[in-house]
Amino acid sequence: MGVVPLAKITGSLATVALFLSIGKTSRQISDLPKEAYYLVLMIILLFVSAVFSPVWKGGAINTVLDFSKMLVAWLMTFLLVTSLRRLRRIMFVQSASVAIISCVAIVKGYSVPRLEGVLGGVYSNPNDFSFAIVLSLPFCLIFLLLAKNGLRKMAWGVGILTMMAVLFLTASRGGFINLIISGTVLLWQLGVKGKRTYLIAGALLVSLVLFSVAGKDLKVRLNGMFSSGNSDEQDSAHASYEERRQLMIKAKDAILRYPLFGVGAGDFEVYSGVWHEVHMEYLQIAAEGGIPVLILYLLFFGRGFANLRALGQRHLDDETVLFVGALRSSLVGFVVGACFAPEAYQFFSYFTVCYTSVLFAITQERAPSQLPAQPAASLLKSPLRFSPRVS
Repeated sequence: MGVVPLAKITGSLATVALFLSIGKTSRQISDLPKEAYYLVLMIILLFVSAVFSPVWKGGAINTVLDFSKMLVAWLMTFLLVTSLRRLRRIMFVQSASVAIISCVAIVKGYSVPRLEGVLGGVYSNPNDFSFAIVLSLPFCLIFLLLAKNGLRKMAWGVGILTMMAVLFLTASRGGFINLIISGTVLLWQLGVKGKRTYLIAGALLVSLVLFSVAGKDLKVRLNGMFSSGNSDEQDSAHASYEERRQLMIKAKDAILRYPLFGVGAGDFEVYSGVWHEVHMEYLQIAAEGGIPVLILYLLFFGRGFANLRALGQRHLDDETVLFVGALRSSLVGFVVGACFAPEAYQFFSYFTVCYTSVLFAITQERAPSQLPAQPAASLLKSPLRFSPRVS
């Protein structure tokens, strides 16, 4: 199957489906939220920056073409996912796939010495792999809480343990910091506000055990951020830290030289002179797309948080409240993790914003009689009581 361009076939069919579905769904193009327009403008400007790239026009155009596939999926998700049941299903697909890929990576992955995935693409790089895991972990925990029988709970529990073990084995410093921030937000939402103290105790115990068992290389790389000379591995980690610091300086130089259109999407590797990306997403998008793209980028993700704030002021059922907590954790983890990773063109974070848009639209479309009497803030503190799903 390696010779079959499955991604291109799927993308083409999805594009056709998008155009055929216009006017036939309960949501119309006119219902698109502001963040959708920010995303469209951002991609248009990235194409413009690619045309004016001073480094490599062809490479930049190919990068934007590949990234623009995400827009098709984003728009289709918003237009077609019109119920909590459908949203839950698409979140399930994302979460379960990352969990399964993590299991496969444990069995068949390549460790050199950092664990890599087995599928290529976003899973081939340890840093990208760990980023995808952290952004999906909150959803996995929600599905664990919502599982109705022991077998499903066990499956999600094994998946979560495997994903965390893989994250430690990737020895990604950015992924580890991302996990701490995202996990803290999630445990605050579900453990403290939701009065599930067992989640806090369990998370701390599991993290300590896995770190002691699978975190040897990660510990060395973390120590390498502050010193060198104790071992070859620590010297390598310290050299990596210094190189990334120099790349940030180089990215600032690119922003000052090309503030309007940048050097072109994906072209900073060439511009850097060492064929490495800058490990800070905000610098990456500004250096490659220009300051206008960075502004749209920040506005886009800001809308995700605005949607969650608006949802927090509404009357929500218990299940929706849990997903709001997971989405907030994932978004906060992304915003912080973006300071340590070059993930400007990875799809997961954009889909998270899409989920907030879809969830907000679903709550707006519900009739007043279908809403529970308690506000979302109080439901976080109450035990799970499930109301009928609204299709």
